[in-house]
Amino acid sequence: MTQQATKGHITAPASSEWTRPDGWPARSRGECRTLLTAPDARFAMETIPIRGVPTRVWKNAPPSLRQVAEIGRSHGDRTFIVYDDERVAYDAWFRAVAVLAADLQGRGIGKGDRVALAMRNLPEWPVAFFAVTSVGAICVPLNGWWTGPELAYGLTDSGAKLLICDAERLERLTPHLAGCPELETIVAARVPADANTETVRLEEIIGNPGGYADLPENDLPPAEIAPEDDATIFYTSGTTGNPKGALGTHRNLCTNIMSTGFNGAMTVLRRGDPLPAPQPKTNLTVIPLFHVTACSAGLMGNIAAGNTMVFMHKWDPVEAFRIIERERVSVTGGVPTIAWQMLEHPERSNYDLSSLETIAYGGAPAAPELVRRIADTFGALPGNGWGMTETMATVTGHSAEDYRDRPASCGPPVAVSDLKITDPVSGMELPPGEIGELWARGPQVVKGYWNRPQATAETFVDGWVRTGDLAWLDEDGLCYIADRAKDMIIRGGENIYSSEIENVLYDHPSVTDAALIGLPDRVLGEEPAAIVHLASGQHASEAELQEWVAARLAKFKVPVRIVFSPTTLPRNANGKILKKDLAALF
Repeated sequence: MTQQATKGHITAPASSEWTRPDGWPARSRGECRTLLTAPDARFAMETIPIRGVPTRVWKNAPPSLRQVAEIGRSHGDRTFIVYDDERVAYDAWFRAVAVLAADLQGRGIGKGDRVALAMRNLPEWPVAFFAVTSVGAICVPLNGWWTGPELAYGLTDSGAKLLICDAERLERLTPHLAGCPELETIVAARVPADANTETVRLEEIIGNPGGYADLPENDLPPAEIAPEDDATIFYTSGTTGNPKGALGTHRNLCTNIMSTGFNGAMTVLRRGDPLPAPQPKTNLTVIPLFHVTACSAGLMGNIAAGNTMVFMHKWDPVEAFRIIERERVSVTGGVPTIAWQMLEHPERSNYDLSSLETIAYGGAPAAPELVRRIADTFGALPGNGWGMTETMATVTGHSAEDYRDRPASCGPPVAVSDLKITDPVSGMELPPGEIGELWARGPQVVKGYWNRPQATAETFVDGWVRTGDLAWLDEDGLCYIADRAKDMIIRGGENIYSSEIENVLYDHPSVTDAALIGLPDRVLGEEPAAIVHLASGQHASEAELQEWVAARLAKFKVPVRIVFSPTTLPRNANGKILKKDLAALF
C-alpha cells in the first residue's frame, strides 16, 4: 500500500490487502472517545494548569510512582518477573523495593537527588527504579550499550550522587570514575564474589532475586511526592552530538498507564464489543528498560495490570520462540526489526507460538507490509504507536482492525493529547494532508532538557514539543510520519521522504530491512540511495528493486544506487537505524 502524493498534499487510501469485516467499525472514534471519557468513566479527564498551560489529564491516573508500586504490591503472589530460571512474585518484588528504598534514604538519598541506573534487563532493574523514585529521588537510566566514557558522561551530566549497576557496566566504567567527582556511592549487582571492588554489593542489601520473598514485609519509607515532581532523566538516543537528558515527572510516566488502557478499550468499542474484565497477560520484554518504550509504555502498564514480564539476557529469535512456547507468552514486540526477525526466521515453524495475541512496537517507523505479515503469519493483532523520549513514550496508538485499515499510520493521539502540523519556516499550522513538522502536547510531555535551557526553549513551546519529525494528519486526525527532518533528501529542489521509498522496498517479497539516505550530487545536491537486507533464502538484484520502485513512485524517487547488507541494518537501542553509519557502504 503506497501513499498517494501530489505536490504539497498527501492522502492515504485504505489498505488494498485487507477487507473490512462486516459491521466494522461499529462505532466512530468520536463515539468511542465520548463513552470512554465520560465524567464517571475510567478514562475521565480534567483540565489543570501544568507549567502555566491548561492541560487535559487522566483524572484517575495514579498520582506518583509510589502509588504504582503499591498497585504492584496488591497483586500478591502473582508472578511479576521471569529471567532465565529466576521468578519473582509481585509481593517479593515490593519487599525488595521497600528495603532498598529505606537503605537509599539511610545513605542520604532524598528528593531531587539523582541516582543513575545502569544494567541490562535484570529482576533488579525494576526494584532499583521504584526504590529510587519512591523516595522522591530522580532515577537516571543510562544506556546499557554505552561505552565507559559515555556512561561517565551520563553520570557527570546528570550529577548522579549514587549509581546502581551490574558487573558488566561496572567493569566498563571503572577506568573512568575519576571523571565523576559528584558520584559518592556505587551499588553493584551480580559482581563475582572474588572481585576486588570497593563498591557496595546490592545482594548485601536485598539478597538475590530468589530470596526477595524472605525479606521483611515493610511499607515504603515516608516521602511526599506530587504528580509534577521530577522522577526521571532519560537520555535521548544521541545519533548526533551528545545525548540530552529529558527531565520527566511522575505524571509523565503514570499517564502512560491510562493511555495504554485507553487505546486497548478503543479497539474493543470499535468492534462494538463490551469492555472485558481485566485479565493478566504474559509479556516478553525484549527491548532495554533504559528506553522509554520499555519503561514508560511497557513496565508501568504491566505493573498496573498485574502482568508477567519475561526478560531475556539478550535478543535471540530462537530463544524468544522457546520462551513464547514455554511461558505461553501473549504479547511481545518492541521495535519493528524484532517482529521482522521473528517472521523471517527459518526455525519459527518448529515452535508452538499460538499463544501470541499481540505483536506491538514503537520507537521506529514500520512498513505497512509488516502489519499484514503479523496477522497472516501469527494470527496475532498488530499494534503500533508513536512517541519519543521527550513525550515519555505514548502519544498515539494504532492496533488491530484500525491498524490493518490504515497500515501506513501510527494512529490518532490519545484523548489527553493533541497533534498539529506546522510549517517549519513560518510556524503556521497546516491543514490535513500537508507535510510539515509534527508538534505534540499533553501531560506526558517532559519538563525540558536537564541543564540545557537554550535547547529547552527551542524545543518546548507553550506546552507543545517540537518533535523534529516531518509528518501529516489525515481528515480523521490519524498521524503519518514521513521522515525525520534531518533525514529528508532534497533532490534538485524536490523533497524526498525516506519512509515513502522504504515502505515500497519493504513491499518487495525479498526485502526484510531497508533504509534510504542521500548521496551528495554536484548538480542536484543529493540523490536517493538505498541499503537493503534480504530475507533468508531470497534473492533480488539492484536493477530489479529499482524497477520495483519505479513502477510505484515518481522517477526522481528511484534510488540511484542500492547496496545489499548481509545482516540487518545497524540500530541504536531505541530501534532507530543509524543512517549516519550507512554512507560508508557507498
